[in-house]
Amino acid sequence: MTRPSKVVVNLVWLAVLTACDATAIAQAPPGRGRGFGGFIQSTDPRVQNRTYHFADTGVDLPYCVFVSSKVSRDKKNPLIVSLHGLGIGPGFMCRGKALDLAEDGGYILVAPMGYEVGGWYGSPVIAGRGRAGEPPVPPPPANLAELSEKDVLNVLAMTKKEFNVDETRTFLMGHSMGGAGALFLGSKHATEWAAIAAMAPAAFRMNDNRSAILQTIKDAGVPVIVTQGDADTLVPATNTRLWIDTMRELKLDFEYKEIQGADHGTVIERGMPDIFAFFKAHPRKMR
Repeated sequence: MTRPSKVVVNLVWLAVLTACDATAIAQAPPGRGRGFGGFIQSTDPRVQNRTYHFADTGVDLPYCVFVSSKVSRDKKNPLIVSLHGLGIGPGFMCRGKALDLAEDGGYILVAPMGYEVGGWYGSPVIAGRGRAGEPPVPPPPANLAELSEKDVLNVLAMTKKEFNVDETRTFLMGHSMGGAGALFLGSKHATEWAAIAAMAPAAFRMNDNRSAILQTIKDAGVPVIVTQGDADTLVPATNTRLWIDTMRELKLDFEYKEIQGADHGTVIERGMPDIFAFFKAHPRKMR
């Protein structure tokens, strides 16, 4: 498999830093930041910042939860699992337009950590680097991808246990590293999801396997929406178009929104209405 150049890896890393709003950064709890990262907690008062005990490694992992005022135990409620990008935490996905749209649509929205801010959710790990002036980043666990994937599944299971979740309207979305994670977990655990959204997916190390990944998603009958900024220099549209071309070849049920003038950060807010409209239109068909 072709490995990305160091330039590409560093650009992906820089993307999440330049997209961050410094006023919203909450620092990682001790031992969880691996020398870099912010947005571990959401600063939006509508969001619950939580932790749970990850028994496999004996650490407490953060995640955040937003619950629309329209959610009720008396009915089935739609759920979105939202995966953050490299170097930042779950709080980054529990803010902004996503919350407003989740409120209007009656959604529960949860954002897991993915074990580390550079966990990659089971997809091939591209290591980040520490910020200037901070101690060197320790090497990741050898099974980081596995731990990251399991964290997402743990949060999904806890959410299903706590709330009355509609399994025909359980969705997965992610940005950058999280976009790659959405494609990976969307394929590996395809029966969990009604639809998948990938925003500027940093799926460089899965390029050679994209046909198999997307074929599995197609076989499960799961539709996909991909949003991409044409001004994104961190995860270029040229890479995302490789995936779109393969979706066309496979005749996958998908939508592609290439947003004029959007860069790696602004694609999130600008593409969010399209994602929520896509989710609303694609409850899972009973199979």
